[in-house]
Amino acid sequence: MSSALSGAEPKVLWLDTPDRPGARPALLEDVRADLVIVGGGFTGLWAAFRAKERFGDLDVVVIDAGRLADQASGRNGGFCSSSLTHGIENGLARFEGEMDRIERLAAENFAGIAATIEAEGIDCDWRPSGQLSVATAPHLVEPLAESAQMARRFGHDVDLLDREQVRGELDSPTYFGGLWLHSGEALVDPARLGWGLAAAAERRGVRIAEQTSMTGLERDGAGVRVSTTHGTICAGAVILATNAFRSPVKAINRRIVPVYDHVLATEPLSESQVASIGWTNGQGLADTTNQFHYYRMTADRRILWGGYDASYHFGNGIDERHEQSTHTHGLLAEHFFETFPQLDGLAFTHRWGGVIDTSTRFAVGFGTALDGRVAYAVGYTGLGVGATRFGADVCLDLLYETGNERLTLDLVRKAPLPFPPEPLRWIGIQLTRRELARADRNQGKRGLWLRALDAVGLGFDS
Repeated sequence: MSSALSGAEPKVLWLDTPDRPGARPALLEDVRADLVIVGGGFTGLWAAFRAKERFGDLDVVVIDAGRLADQASGRNGGFCSSSLTHGIENGLARFEGEMDRIERLAAENFAGIAATIEAEGIDCDWRPSGQLSVATAPHLVEPLAESAQMARRFGHDVDLLDREQVRGELDSPTYFGGLWLHSGEALVDPARLGWGLAAAAERRGVRIAEQTSMTGLERDGAGVRVSTTHGTICAGAVILATNAFRSPVKAINRRIVPVYDHVLATEPLSESQVASIGWTNGQGLADTTNQFHYYRMTADRRILWGGYDASYHFGNGIDERHEQSTHTHGLLAEHFFETFPQLDGLAFTHRWGGVIDTSTRFAVGFGTALDGRVAYAVGYTGLGVGATRFGADVCLDLLYETGNERLTLDLVRKAPLPFPPEPLRWIGIQLTRRELARADRNQGKRGLWLRALDAVGLGFDS
């Protein structure tokens, strides 16, 4: 494994390109705006674009402490799912009475993403090729049939594959069955999607400042004052799109925790290497264990391989040093060659990590602050590429369109349960990670701790 990783640079594949746009100037003066958006990831960029689409006369400013799409939005696997609830099963467990409406809105949101990419000419390798979930142990095959039944109930196009069929799609000796969800799943270059959204928003008059950190947030008469490192923005309203990073709104900090996910990318595969595994339909893949892997082929025939060992650091720790993990990247490399032994000798060129915002219900939550002049959406738990557009729309609803149907959903009205304070937060998360790994080793059987969490609607996931 060490030889395969020896040349892997500590860089994010999607961001490691000469096509990356140059940084926009920082905000260096006091300005006024109708709407300030704090955070230049998917939630913030969709909010800016949708604000101009829905309310064209709004004067919108976006600020980001670093670079656009530089954090979770540019570091993920590029899996865009229509699901707003981290999968139908999780949605039924938490919002059963409104899942028909949620799935309808989810399909509309997914179609809106595709329509924007086409209309704006965003070059982001959008591929609606579906998602293939694979069972890597015999006891995981039967749950695939149950998942297929749930997906069909909500109108999804799905095929259930036996061992021979799934290995015909992608050949691995570890597969025992598969579920191919054709609808509501796409692959995308996430960084290019973010850059394209920013350019589309700017064409509509949105002002964007990078390297501009928010240092304060307070009421200012009928509006809000956002203090930054070099200037102040006085605005009518604010959307906080800060992902996992610490927020001035304490409710956000209680309801999410920052979790590090780690990823590898291989060198481009040769024709013979591609032929040895198949994958002619180019689906995104994930296995169905608690500690799961996700993987896909890129446009230049690299395999992106990530997941498995989500890491939490005491005290909601966020630090660039956490992005590189010899242990986790080594595990990922080991698991890669167990899955594809025919690719022995393939080298990894990129290794990276990124911080995501996970919530106790594994799905986005919403709220307002400062007498309703601040709105936020956080806690996407790894499925933010698609759900962020919906989250942006909800934030705009909360500020400007209080009668929208989205605001009647429990998904929007009810906040996720908070995580406990430290040190209970760290102890609980480490215990949960240990028990999830134990369940994977024990044919999926959940022990007393996991069953207790299930009973009260708490959890930890990436």
